[in-house]
Amino acid sequence: MKVLITGGAGYIGSHIVKVLGEKKYEILVIDNLSKGHKEAVIYGDLVVIDLKNKTALEDIFKRFKPDAVMHFAASIEVGESVKKPLKYYQNNTANTLNLLETMLEYGVNKFIFSSTAAVYGTPVKVPIPEDHPINPINPYGQSKSFIEKVLQDLDRSSGLKYISLRYFNAAGADPEGRIGESHDPETHLIPLILKTAKGERESIKIFGTDYPTPDGTCIRDYIHVDDLADAHLLALEYLLNGGESEVFNCGYGHGYSVREVINTAKKVTDIDFKVEEADRRPGDPPVLVADSTKLKQKLNWIPQFDDLEYIIQTAWNWELNKKF
Repeated sequence: MKVLITGGAGYIGSHIVKVLGEKKYEILVIDNLSKGHKEAVIYGDLVVIDLKNKTALEDIFKRFKPDAVMHFAASIEVGESVKKPLKYYQNNTANTLNLLETMLEYGVNKFIFSSTAAVYGTPVKVPIPEDHPINPINPYGQSKSFIEKVLQDLDRSSGLKYISLRYFNAAGADPEGRIGESHDPETHLIPLILKTAKGERESIKIFGTDYPTPDGTCIRDYIHVDDLADAHLLALEYLLNGGESEVFNCGYGHGYSVREVINTAKKVTDIDFKVEEADRRPGDPPVLVADSTKLKQKLNWIPQFDDLEYIIQTAWNWELNKKF
């Protein structure tokens, strides 16, 4: 089976490339390398193109003839999306429409979409089920929710079958240390904590200590990137076996507070780094936790790495021995 993977040189995409490569899928990665790393693509071939280049896209479909497309290429920084909304609507929405149009032109009708819990906005119910109201509060979440709506319409109009996977907080790294998280700038909590432990940052800030949570800090559902990759493999197999379009949350169904993550990182690294308390950031909900019952029941997803210490240990091993 041939699978085209966009954004496969990025953090999450490269872990899916790893899983599919180990399962002997024929893989072609396309990535513009604006944020990704060519060294992260450890299986298959990499073609450096931008999704806005429709002619280059058509050439890829003509030559490779994929059975399915997995789409990870996107801008992902919530704060930046508020300052530069057009960048997000261009890269995450318009470029995805280019990709979908090309798929339909070449008769490819199986699509795995990298979505986000940001489509829910501030939750009215926790854990968050898939039928929770869609109410994004930033352009990043909105740019993804637009595509989810387009996918619903394409299912009805052209028979495109898709799985939209709404990620909560992906974390950790390949246990063998081949690939891991390497963003510039880094905005995710666990790598920022570990950079502080390494001495690359002076301190780690806790934004808000007065939330309605047990220790006053925000709670998030951290999922190991290899469990997330496994969810993508199951979604792909489901579609290839004739499954109907679906939306699934990807999280463990429970969360950890910022303070718990910091304390676990101190234990894993055995370093007592400096922690500062700061005011809340606007738009940070107190608790974001997935209800992933549907993923477990429908795709038989069984998480293997639901352990915060393990997640942080794999991220720390990567941080100490980064390849890129």
